[in-house]
Amino acid sequence: MVAMPAVEHPMGGDDVLRAFLELDTPPGFKAELIEGEIAVTPPPDGDHEDAIARFARAVAREAAEELYVSGGKGLITPKGRFIPDATVAPAGHFRAQESWSSTVGVALVLAVTSTSPVKDREPNRLGHAAAGVPCSLLLDRGEGKVTLFTDPEDGDDTTIHETESGRRIKPPAPFSFALDTAPLR
Repeated sequence: MVAMPAVEHPMGGDDVLRAFLELDTPPGFKAELIEGEIAVTPPPDGDHEDAIARFARAVAREAAEELYVSGGKGLITPKGRFIPDATVAPAGHFRAQESWSSTVGVALVLAVTSTSPVKDREPNRLGHAAAGVPCSLLLDRGEGKVTLFTDPEDGDDTTIHETESGRRIKPPAPFSFALDTAPLR
C-alpha cells in the first residue's frame, strides 16, 4: 500500500476528495480515501482471492436468506471511502447504484489482511462501524485469527468474537450458520 497523506497547504477536504475521485490507478490496484489519506493498494495474492471466493461460496450455500457477495463495492462512510474485500447485502441490493454507495442495507463487510494489515485491522473496521454496518469480519492471515465485529455504536463495534483460523464463527442473522474458517486461510 502506498499512503498519500492529505496535503496540508491550501488544499482542503473537498480538494482531497476531488483529487481522490479523479485518481487514475493502474489496472488491478484499488484506491481508498481513509481518514483524509489516499491509500493505493496493489492487486492481492492468490491466497487472498481464494479466501474471498470460499467465503462467497459459503454464504451462497448456507445463508438462510438470499444474499449477494460483491467484491470491490465502494462504500461511503463518515471516515472515508472504502472498498472492502467483500460486501454482503440482500440479493439485488446494489442494482442501479453508483460506484460509491451508502452502507445502508449492507449486512457484512469482509477484510482479508494483505499488504497493509494495519489498515485492515483498524481504520477500515472503524470506518464501517461509524457507518453502522452491522457486521465486519476480519480474516487476519498474519495473526492466524478470525474476528467478527458486531453491534456498532458511537463509531465502534461493541461486540467482538475472536477465534483461531480453522474454527467456526457464527455471524448473526441474516446468516444463520456457523462459518467454517478452515478453508479461508
